[in-house]
Amino acid sequence: MKYTAADRPFADPEKAARRLMQHAHAFEVVQDGRIYIEILNGPFLFGDKSTPAEYSAGLAFAIERGWLELHESGTFVKFTQSGADLFA
Repeated sequence: MKYTAADRPFADPEKAARRLMQHAHAFEVVQDGRIYIEILNGPFLFGDKSTPAEYSAGLAFAIERGWLELHESGTFVKFTQSGADLFA
């Protein structure tokens, strides 16, 4: 019997980042435009069945591209103007 490994849909950091941005856009921001990190990681890890490595790579990609800004505490992110423009 042969088993074939299926390609991981979020193995590409850009695809993971775009999916994270979709999750972030789906929720209403709170106080000062904050999006709590658990709002992103819960649906991405458990709903989309991704791995923690894919989540980390996607979040890093979104921050590197300037789509999201991570607070120094690591508890929330905010959309940047270029991140908000993705959904305009």
